[in-house]
Amino acid sequence: AAAAAPAPYAGEVAAAAADSFFPVAALQYLIDGVHSVTGLNWWACIALTTILIRSATVPLLLNQLKATVKLNMMRPELEQLKQEMQNSMDPQSLQEGQKRMNALFRKYGVTPFTPLKGVFIQGPIFVSFFFAISNMVEKVPSFKGGGALWFTDLTTPDQLYIFPVLTSLTFLATVELNMQEGMEGNPMANKMKNFSRVLALFTVPFTASFPKAIFCYWITSNIFSLLYGFALKRPPVRKFLNLPEIVPQAAGAPQPSFSFFGNSKSITPVASPLQAKEATQSITTERRVSSSAVMSQRIRNLEKTVKARGKPKRR
Repeated sequence: AAAAAPAPYAGEVAAAAADSFFPVAALQYLIDGVHSVTGLNWWACIALTTILIRSATVPLLLNQLKATVKLNMMRPELEQLKQEMQNSMDPQSLQEGQKRMNALFRKYGVTPFTPLKGVFIQGPIFVSFFFAISNMVEKVPSFKGGGALWFTDLTTPDQLYIFPVLTSLTFLATVELNMQEGMEGNPMANKMKNFSRVLALFTVPFTASFPKAIFCYWITSNIFSLLYGFALKRPPVRKFLNLPEIVPQAAGAPQPSFSFFGNSKSITPVASPLQAKEATQSITTERRVSSSAVMSQRIRNLEKTVKARGKPKRR
């Protein structure tokens, strides 16, 4: 391995982090600390710091996975309950339905905001790493010699497009392996997966101008996600971590579209043209029969009146 490029002056990272927000500055100091302790090149220090941070978030991710599995297990009951609430819209039924819904959430130990936990965990970490490394690329001179092989200069884009392509492929592999983990049977999961596939394809042109240092984090993070997903698919690992068994929901009759924050929208069946025509003919026939009956009754009443007037009165 190539030796670490010597720092032009002591405290160059501290000078770069001086104008950064706390999480961004903290990451820069952590990368610098790994660099000082290990003596590795900057690219390896970025990758190692990524592994450390991702490993620290594993307990949070496991907790979110358990909650997501439970949420998916309760989804059919919750959709049925919301459909019942919509069918009877009187205030008392709605209040009773809301109580039953809250009891259902307590029973499974989850909340409506459970699916958002992953965003709140991974999102800030990604943003902090992106800004921290971008700032170091701009303000730490030794990054110019902190790479290896074809990516010696970490401050410039990859002219061979190897890093953008690797980022796209590893992200796509993560989507295919892990995207539906804990959400089996959920119709929304397929939509999210298809969207992520498209996003993976656009990763190459979108990231082509990024400095190579960014990819040292991004590719490492994607590989970590792949290994994490592989590990969680092994039954001994799931048993050791006490993860609930994933039971795919059976594909049955179409369910009403589900929303935690509003009433479910029931889907009204659309009649075929033949059914609509038959229904129209049936209604027309019933109306004709009804009109004929009324007319016959009126004629009989009129005949009775005429006969009554034609009879001579007795004196």
